[in-house]
Amino acid sequence: MEDQFQPDAIIIGTGLAGLTAAMEITNAGKKVLLLDQETEENIGGQAFWSFGGLFLINSPQQRRMGIKDSYDLALQDWKGTAGFDRKEDYWPRKWAEAYLKFAAGEKYQYISKLGIKLMFMVGWAERGDGSAYGHGNSVPRFHVSWGTGTGVVKPFVEKAYQAKEKGLLQMKFRHRVTGLNIEHGKIKGVKGDILEADLKKRGEPTSRNVVSHFEYTAPHVIIASGGIGANHELVRKNWPERLGKAPENMLCGVPAYVDGKMIGIAENSGAHIINPDRMWHYTEGLQNWDPIWPSHGIRILPGPSSLWFDAKGNRLPAPFLPGFDTLGTLKYIQETGFSYSWFILTQKIIKKEFALSGSEQNPDITNRDYTLFMKRIFGKKAPEPVEAFKEHGKDFVISDNLKDLVEKMTLLSGNRLLDYEKIKAQIEARDRELDNTFSKDTQVNYIRNTRNYWGDKLGRVAPLHKILSPENGPLIAVRLNILTRKTLGGIKTNLNAQVLREDESVIEGLYAAGEAAGFGGGGMHGYRALEGTFLGGCIFSGMVAGKYIAGL
Repeated sequence: MEDQFQPDAIIIGTGLAGLTAAMEITNAGKKVLLLDQETEENIGGQAFWSFGGLFLINSPQQRRMGIKDSYDLALQDWKGTAGFDRKEDYWPRKWAEAYLKFAAGEKYQYISKLGIKLMFMVGWAERGDGSAYGHGNSVPRFHVSWGTGTGVVKPFVEKAYQAKEKGLLQMKFRHRVTGLNIEHGKIKGVKGDILEADLKKRGEPTSRNVVSHFEYTAPHVIIASGGIGANHELVRKNWPERLGKAPENMLCGVPAYVDGKMIGIAENSGAHIINPDRMWHYTEGLQNWDPIWPSHGIRILPGPSSLWFDAKGNRLPAPFLPGFDTLGTLKYIQETGFSYSWFILTQKIIKKEFALSGSEQNPDITNRDYTLFMKRIFGKKAPEPVEAFKEHGKDFVISDNLKDLVEKMTLLSGNRLLDYEKIKAQIEARDRELDNTFSKDTQVNYIRNTRNYWGDKLGRVAPLHKILSPENGPLIAVRLNILTRKTLGGIKTNLNAQVLREDESVIEGLYAAGEAAGFGGGGMHGYRALEGTFLGGCIFSGMVAGKYIAGL
């Protein structure tokens, strides 16, 4: 490091949490050193690849759409979803309450001042377990950034380069931290390896060859290095019994650099790691036909109309419907003894209801292309990336008749678990429920209810129709795989983002933010998430850490 640049803070990780913290510290005129094991091409981290969902409470977009939301309703939903039940949940509870106040208050202005714009339609994610007091969002709260994850990351990246121009910030990429220097309980700095230069494109795995070493000092160090989602060894090690046996085969929803190693390094330095068994993985993963990182999977963001079957051809019961209860459905699927399941749907459903998570899978929103976006809403086909998966994806089969479709599903699965007559009977039973305006089928009734929300009716939920009627075809089956994604536990922190030991004492000068801290406190989501809360959790925890250091 240049002699004239002595940082007030070192931040490990150039993802959203780290960039937010850097912005707050440099806004106060203090100096920051940003370190990252990856290349400069990867600045912005996982958030760059995201769909850009942001959780807000009583936002202008909600009010314009007639949605009545409040802090109290959101707190009810959060508590019912989180299921806090451990002694270690003291700080996660505090962080959850603080985050909800942020989401109901300052958050909208905070992101608006940075130039982050939100789409007019508010999505309804994690619709819940069917009870008012339990899991799920009572109302739509999923606000998509106009620009997806790239639109969220962009202003924070720009702020970092502006601070660099002012001499307040330095970035050192290919610098992998391997240890924290702590003396007499106080942080002194960091040490690590300098990795060789690499010209790989964003998201592609980079070299781990070491060419040199480094050691830097600063009175404050923030760990903002992300979770464990790409480290399947750690995922399996921490997999909880309550979710069944860990899958033998999993797709990866995050780049290879999301390895969780800094969490272990923090633990070796005295940090208390809590709730490592709490994690957030998806059941609707597709093998990416055009992969960027190893085992690259893409998640379907489904509307509620596809019929969901397990590997044996049994229709999943409520509340395990598309878009309702992610971890409940994961547990149900794992208990079948197979780590995959099936959607059966029609062209009418895929056109209206299928979205793919990821900035690169949504060029209309990512590139802010109004013409292309209107084509998504009113076009005759599904968005082009969805149609590309339908054509090239290994997990899609298509047919004009159910018997042939089931045979193709059987060939794809490589076993004889599916029985055509059994599947046919279940779909026919569902289709008969549409002969009346009332029904005993929970999924049918919910679709009728959700189309009362015009955001869903316009752009998210297909009109009810019979699956087996030829005019609604062709029929489509999609094999769904388990997809790793988020770490809900992590480094325990107080409400200043200061890292705590097991005895609750502060490791002076050490902080954690973002996914490494379970998005705050060591797991502010508890057991489950309401969605749209991960990017916001990175922004909030990074802001808290940065403002605290800035104010010292």
